Amino acid sequence: MSLPFRRSVVVGACLLIGVFAGMAGYTFQYAEGLSYFSNDPGACANCHVMQDPYDSWLKSSHREAASCNDCHVPHELVDKYLSKAVNGWNHSRHFTMQTFPDPIRIRPGNHEVLQENCITCHEDMVHNLVEFDQKSATGTSLRCTACHGSVGHLQ
Repeated sequence: MSLPFRRSVVVGACLLIGVFAGMAGYTFQYAEGLSYFSNDPGACANCHVMQDPYDSWLKSSHREAASCNDCHVPHELVDKYLSKAVNGWNHSRHFTMQTFPDPIRIRPGNHEVLQENCITCHEDMVHNLVEFDQKSATGTSLRCTACHGSVGHLQ
């Protein structure tokens, strides 16, 4: 390969990387990406589709006790930010492509996180139920949201 050809390949690759990085940076800034690293519940309402869940949380009993992250994200540091990254990618992809369900519905993996966080916060109250559920031979699992679906978000 000749030197001018190699140089033009390197310049072309740098231009492509620069364009991609610039578009990614602009999109991240436009979408207020840094706000999603915080625990501010208002960040969840950056996207207009989340405004109704946010407004209902403001009126709920959990407003004084729990933020969005307290219920919807694992509490361990690495798992928390991994979950935020995966959900952020999924949310941005679905909102950009307009493929999200309306109203928004929790996915099974996120429902497991929610269930675990409910039990963690309310362990003193639900200890006997959790023990009963673990000993249950039916193979079904008691879900906090089966009876308390509108606690965090009024419906």
